[in-house]
Amino acid sequence: MIIGRNRAEYADKVIEIEKNALLFATPQIPYNYHSLDDNQTGIFCIFSEDFFVQSNTGIVIPDMPVFQPGGNPIFFLTDEQMDEVKVIFNKMIRELESDYAYKYDLIRNYVMELIHTGQKLQPVSALNTETNAFRRVSSLFMELLERQFPVEPPHQKLKLRSAKDYADQLSIHVNYLNKVLKEVTGKTTTGLILDRIVQEAKILLKHTDWNISEIAYSLGFEEPAHFNNLFKKHTSLTPKSFRA
Repeated sequence: MIIGRNRAEYADKVIEIEKNALLFATPQIPYNYHSLDDNQTGIFCIFSEDFFVQSNTGIVIPDMPVFQPGGNPIFFLTDEQMDEVKVIFNKMIRELESDYAYKYDLIRNYVMELIHTGQKLQPVSALNTETNAFRRVSSLFMELLERQFPVEPPHQKLKLRSAKDYADQLSIHVNYLNKVLKEVTGKTTTGLILDRIVQEAKILLKHTDWNISEIAYSLGFEEPAHFNNLFKKHTSLTPKSFRA
């Protein structure tokens, strides 16, 4: 819940917040946020995906419309709507401070109420702007790339693997993403992704006891041979030789 003048930047889109807004954010869609004056107030509610998994409700938070790539997850609020949203946040704060045994079940309901409140509102239209767009897209891509790492136990797999995966998360065309990154970094989207995957592979080979098949799988390779070929192409060594 935001009260104050701010600017949110999503890849090549900019959203100006003049007074009151409800903003939904997810780690899978990075953005930049700038305050435009010193008169800022608001409340943030931060929770994990597991917070809802534990409730056995069947709710999958990333599937909710306000958390989907391609949308504009910022909603302007009238003063009356802001008062209603404040009530929900204050209920959560009171429960957090209470000794009620089932307070987190109640807080889950309040979080869902906030999500549904947002989904019933009309999303704010974003402005397309070329001002610093290349720099912004490049910065958000690199942030999104870094958020894929480190990978956890070997059963986990990279969620974003291809140039199109990243373009979809940033809500831009893959050709535009390639153009931006080539201009800013001198490398293609795929090249930057593979460079970062090889960097992570080196870390896993040196600092874990995972076998090479497990490392290959966690980095998005269905066949260890494909991982071996990529690693050797970038380092002139096989993964086994590098680990030795």
